[in-house]
Amino acid sequence: MSLTLHARDGTTFRFDPSALCLEFLMSGGVGVYACYESLHEPADLARWTAVSRLGLDQVDTTMDDLARAKVLRAALWGLAADRAHGRTPRQADVDAVNEAAAAAPLVPVMTVPVMTGDAMTMDGRRSWAPAATGRQVVATVARDAIDLFTGPFAARVRECAADGCPLVFVDTSRPGSRRWCSMERCGNRHKVRAHRSRDVPAG
Repeated sequence: MSLTLHARDGTTFRFDPSALCLEFLMSGGVGVYACYESLHEPADLARWTAVSRLGLDQVDTTMDDLARAKVLRAALWGLAADRAHGRTPRQADVDAVNEAAAAAPLVPVMTVPVMTGDAMTMDGRRSWAPAATGRQVVATVARDAIDLFTGPFAARVRECAADGCPLVFVDTSRPGSRRWCSMERCGNRHKVRAHRSRDVPAG
């Protein structure tokens, strides 16, 4: 799922982190990420859930849920950066993810395709059981992180190769050669700089 991100210079670009847990990082953070903070109150967590790849329109969120979400997000930033740079993850980050994942997650439900004569009028679709809570959302994101960081794509967690760009993604390309958060942003800037450097005469 591609996200539309707004850079500090006012430009917008599309970015697909290719994992729910990494998508959650786009909601902000602490330190250098504080300027991107979007989770200020429980309703903000509900809004993120709706526009994320979860696509959950109704979720009951509390201040405790918001606090849990921010603790998890901080741990995910640490785990993603450590994985991308080949470092051993901090035990505190691992513990935070495990604690969040221990709660009950969102419950998936499936609609059965409906047949009318020879035509199928509705595809089977996945959604979420009603009465969802913010704590379930946090647990679902944490479990996605466990699947990612212990699964076959763990070695494909990358940080954008552009200087000063901290965006993290899963390289799901077949050759495993993705370097940029977005070709239209960092990838294009790299190509422009490379082109200009070739045009500079040797002196």
